Amino acid sequence: QVQLVESGGGSVQAGGSLRLSCAASTYTSSKYIMGWFRQAPGKEREGVAIIAIFGTTTMYSDSVKGRFTISEDNARNTLYLQMNSLKPEDTAMYYCAAGYRFSLSAGTFDFWGQGTQVTVSS
Repeated sequence: QVQLVESGGGSVQAGGSLRLSCAASTYTSSKYIMGWFRQAPGKEREGVAIIAIFGTTTMYSDSVKGRFTISEDNARNTLYLQMNSLKPEDTAMYYCAAGYRFSLSAGTFDFWGQGTQVTVSS
């Protein structure tokens, strides 16, 4: 089991950038698929970006491709999400998750953080 704690959310104007961090209680790169998900009010939780074991490959949703980058620092047991060119539609609670399947589907992930809010104003 792994505990996850997100940080780095905040309020930013459209076109701005934020970097989210997710601190894990254990080394995750060799054991889990790691991912970032988001949920806006009244909407389902959606996959944003995932990274495979040992960071061998990544996958992004079409809505963030080319703007967001997922990465990990194994020495610090930390997952990152660099978000550039932010849009108002990126406003949501962002969650870090760990699981065993390489999928953007939230239902395939087993361990979740509490989330960090991102608000983008126009």
